[in-house]
This record gives sequence, C-alpha cells and structure tokens, in this order.
Amino acid sequence: MADEKKPKAQQGGGKQQAQGKPQGKKAKPEQVEAAGEQAGKPSRPKANNRSTARLRDRYYKEVLPSLMKELGLDNTMAAPKLEKIIVNMGVGEATQNAKLIDPAATEVGQITGQKPVVTKARKSIAAFKVREGMPIGVMVTLRGDRMYEFFDRLVNVALPRVRDFRGVPTKSFDGRGNYTLGVRDQLIFPEIDYAKVEKLKGMNITIVTSAGTDDQARALLKHMGMPFRQ
Repeated sequence: MADEKKPKAQQGGGKQQAQGKPQGKKAKPEQVEAAGEQAGKPSRPKANNRSTARLRDRYYKEVLPSLMKELGLDNTMAAPKLEKIIVNMGVGEATQNAKLIDPAATEVGQITGQKPVVTKARKSIAAFKVREGMPIGVMVTLRGDRMYEFFDRLVNVALPRVRDFRGVPTKSFDGRGNYTLGVRDQLIFPEIDYAKVEKLKGMNITIVTSAGTDDQARALLKHMGMPFRQ
C-alpha cells in the first residue's frame, strides 16, 4: 500500500509544478515597470518634464523662414543661427581681495542659471599689481536651451530696465558675425536681489553666431528681438 501511494504523491507534486507556484501578493505597478526596464522590455512612456525654450521654437517657426527669404538662401543649413553666448564679469578689486570673486560668481550663476568658472591672469602686469595665475573674474559659456532662455530674458526683460534705454549700438560686431554688448551693472536682471548687492559690477556679453558677415548676424539678431538703436 505504501508503494502504491508513493507514485500518487509524486504525481500530485508534478501537477503542482505544472500549475506553478501558489499565488501570493500581487506586485505593484512600479515593481512591474522596473522589472520590465531591467529585462529590456518597453515600459510605459513617462512624462517629459524638460522645459523647452520658446525662443528656440520661434527661431525655427518664424525667424528661419524670414531670414532665408531676406538673405536669398535656399538651404536651411546656410542660414545664420546662435551658437553660444559668453558672459564675462571682470573683478579688478580681486587683485587686492580674492574673496570678491565669490559674490561675483554667485551673481553670474543667478543670472545665467549655470555655475561660472574663475578666469585667471595669463601674464603678470606690474602697473596693475597683477601676477600670473591670479583670479581676476568669472565667465560662463551658454549653449542650447540655456542660451536661448538667457537671450530671451536679456532682450525682453533686462535691457528694457536700463535707465534712458534707446537701443543697443549697431557697430559692436567683430567682422565675423559675433556681437559684444557691455552692461554697466547687474541690477537690470530681476534675478539679482538689491539688498544683497555690495557693489555694482559690469559685464560683457558676447553673442557668437554662425553668420559669415556682420550683415547676416545683424539680420539674425534683429529678427530675434535685439533692440538696435535707430
């Protein structure tokens, strides 16, 4: 009898293995999604939280067709566009007090949304008490969406806040399609808190474009909203 029951027990165990493990707690959707990602299976599409620069979209929808028509271009790749924007703030007093670099770096970071790098003197100048390697300012290079967002805030928010503003000069091009603008103080940017500013500091803003001539660069900046002086 014992020998007859033993095969039945083995047969029952085989059925249990065929049916699978007994059901337990159901896995959460997050666990199923994570397991699918690890196994290389496509998971549910996640929401894209990346903010897009409105000026970049405006360039491709409005500015680019107008530029191609005005300049007589047939290829969109030949049309001028923004490549990068360089914001440079010099701190001459840092030769006497190196701690002045920190507030300048903080303010440039608030204005541009990117951590700046410290610029150092390339050579020694005895008349200005500058030694080689001494920190003399901060600089930021903006590309991509941050570049478009900064340019948008510059022409639509910051420059109109300048006292007695009549437009930016039209002759500040370097002959190769790049434009440099000087700003006397950092308070024109709304990101700066008046109460925390110890001293007014100016900065240079260089807009680098892919234009081959100054006329093309001037047309590009004008279509993108740069308020040139009449």
